Amino acid sequence: MSASPSPTWRGTVLLLLASSTGGVGQHVRSVARGLVEAGASVLVCGPAATQDQFDFVGVGARFAAVEIPAMPTPADARAVVALRRALAAEPVAVLHAHGLRAGLVAVLARPAVPVVVTWHNAVLAGGLRGGVSRLVERVVARRAQVTLGASADLVARAVALGATDARPAPVAAPALPAPRRRRAAVRAEFGVAGDQTLIVSVGRLHPQKRYDVLVDAAARWRGRTPPPVVVIAGSGPAYLPLAARISAARAPVTLLGHRSDVADLLVGADLAVVTSDWEARQLFAQEALRAGVPLVATAVGGLPDLVADAAVLVPPGDVDAVDVAVRDLLDDGARRAELADRGRTRAATWPTEADTLGQLRALYAELAPQPAGPATPGADAPSTGRR
Repeated sequence: MSASPSPTWRGTVLLLLASSTGGVGQHVRSVARGLVEAGASVLVCGPAATQDQFDFVGVGARFAAVEIPAMPTPADARAVVALRRALAAEPVAVLHAHGLRAGLVAVLARPAVPVVVTWHNAVLAGGLRGGVSRLVERVVARRAQVTLGASADLVARAVALGATDARPAPVAAPALPAPRRRRAAVRAEFGVAGDQTLIVSVGRLHPQKRYDVLVDAAARWRGRTPPPVVVIAGSGPAYLPLAARISAARAPVTLLGHRSDVADLLVGADLAVVTSDWEARQLFAQEALRAGVPLVATAVGGLPDLVADAAVLVPPGDVDAVDVAVRDLLDDGARRAELADRGRTRAATWPTEADTLGQLRALYAELAPQPAGPATPGADAPSTGRR
């Protein structure tokens, strides 16, 4: 995909997302803001809770509720109808869905405009749920006009499933606001003594993030003198199991819930840790390296390409490896300083939000050189383009 934006393209884009409390919603907000600032018209559609969380209207987009459930259900029919209504209400040039769930609703709506689907996550579930998700992958790959992958393995997966036009589209982490507190104030909040270290992780509390691995490793650090303080910022369905695990293991870990002060947390941190089973370009990993915080992360998905030699990579699901990597860094201040420098240098090579926006505008101009007319056919009318 060309990195040069179309300076004159100012059509209407419909950005569609399913439930999100983290990276996907942040990315859609970033894209919406950039498109509006570039003179395009943006309609965001998704669950009402996403507007409450990310305030798309606050960056100049319009919002229409399309409730897309977490798993394919008969309720998808209502989501398809709601999306068709939104498409019919105004001329839309391109429909850009984010994630497989939104992608499925987009292609089932049979719009008369090009459909772009960005794949943000891999399918990790097994059993019936995994089987359904893999079927969704195949349908979305074959029916979207263009598939964008947030990491190389997602692009390869889409091609293997029948996508005729699959392209890499790295998702840039939105720039964090300037920290509002000094390092000492952040550390004081968590009772970190002068000779203690603060380890930070940020992400949704979901089994994919494998915070159980971090908790089990942290339980071993309780015997260090002094023990590190470990905090995990985020909310999600794994909260109660993780809280029980922390209590049973007497691990020095605090679950902070949702936080809007990640920049402050990084100012206070000595080390960042990511223990996920899979990630594309995890936002917190990007934020940590940009902030010059040494990172221990799992060698999964797009993370090795993202961080290269600017972080310590460990196998997924390996408590021993996380334990050893963190201990080695806590005992070696010079190595932490070296990784901090490497992280900043590596981060400077990544695509920026402006680069991402330029790629998307160029793609939209390629697919819809002129603003489109009415965006969806009648219920019985044939669709246009490849479906």
